[in-house]
Amino acid sequence: MPYVKQVETANRINFLASSKVQAFTYQVSDTGITTDSNGKKIVKAGTILPANDATAQGILYKDVDVTNGPQPGSLIVEAYVLQARLPVAPAAEAKDALSKITFR
Repeated sequence: MPYVKQVETANRINFLASSKVQAFTYQVSDTGITTDSNGKKIVKAGTILPANDATAQGILYKDVDVTNGPQPGSLIVEAYVLQARLPVAPAAEAKDALSKITFR
């Protein structure tokens, strides 16, 4: 008898306003991330890292699973971004810190 498991699909919201993006590798921390209904710790794409304040360095490009500890992710440092589609609205301090990201 085959092992059958329900397949889960992920819905990704496109928060980019342009195809021109500059991103670099970034170590995504698992600190302060709560587990979801499946027992996984997922940092959502569009999250401002390391925090949504004056320390902001960029915006996470894709979801990162940090269930087993910190993991590498892609951090956007220069792009045009649709602010309304981000999971959390950027704070004024974060916008100032992300000087090469244009919010629309």
